[in-house]
Amino acid sequence: MNKTSKLFGHKTLFSNLIYLDQIEKFPNKILLNGPKGIGKKLLVNHLLNYLYSKNNEQFYDLKNNEYKINDSLSLLISNNSHPNIFKIQKKKDKKIIDIDQIREMIQFTNQTSFNNERKFIIIEDINLLGINSANALLKSIEEPNNKTHYILINNSQFKILDTIKSRCLEFKLSLNNSEVIEIVNYNFNSNKYNDINLDFVNNYNSPSFLILLVNFLETNKLSIKDCNIENLLAYIIKNKLYISDEFIKEYMNLFIELFFYKNINNSKNISFKIKKYFYLKLSFVKKYNLDFESFFLEFNDKLLSE
Repeated sequence: MNKTSKLFGHKTLFSNLIYLDQIEKFPNKILLNGPKGIGKKLLVNHLLNYLYSKNNEQFYDLKNNEYKINDSLSLLISNNSHPNIFKIQKKKDKKIIDIDQIREMIQFTNQTSFNNERKFIIIEDINLLGINSANALLKSIEEPNNKTHYILINNSQFKILDTIKSRCLEFKLSLNNSEVIEIVNYNFNSNKYNDINLDFVNNYNSPSFLILLVNFLETNKLSIKDCNIENLLAYIIKNKLYISDEFIKEYMNLFIELFFYKNINNSKNISFKIKKYFYLKLSFVKKYNLDFESFFLEFNDKLLSE
């Protein structure tokens, strides 16, 4: 069976971009700005699959906003092998997008396009651009070729350079609660959203986070319904998962934020002063790459232990 990729949310923007393409006014420089994990990259993949297959109905189903992920075109796009698409993201061994990646991009833009089609430059997490790479990008997008389009993706938690932002047509992305529920349940092919403990369900947590959370809980044989934020933090600290687990490391700040959000008004022992103390200490530990274990042991002793 040929699996499909379905677009959830952002359908109005998707339709508007298709309309701009149809009237030959598709923007040369687009900025997609929104919270982490709400499907910005998914939207781009759907847009690329549509644009490069709009004359071939077997590839993109515009009526249902989906495409087959094993078709040749979608595989080229997902594997970053399409001759007219250049994707940039931070390399795993780097902290920023460096100048060499932008130089490769510029070289790509100067090459003749395949089949005389448009070229697309996709840059993820543009807040991670170094100073030199940002300046080089600015020069490149100042006056792009009519057949070269830039799509810049930003996590709205981070600020981007005004010089880059001002040169792009910005779209601010978000999801409503019903869309989040639909995405989570579609991913698990069941009504999994209603099983998630209420400590983790709010208007700010993305479907990506909730899906990863459910996978983590199930992998570690923890109850999705009964494991609250206190249970989870205690389990993380006991097993030192803040060192070994990538999901936990990425969302550790959020877990601590959820803990204080729940308890700061419900406990006489947890005040804003204590919250500020632990926030500052965690920031200090991360900034100077200090010992996380002492931080979490103190957090456990003062806030989790009865």
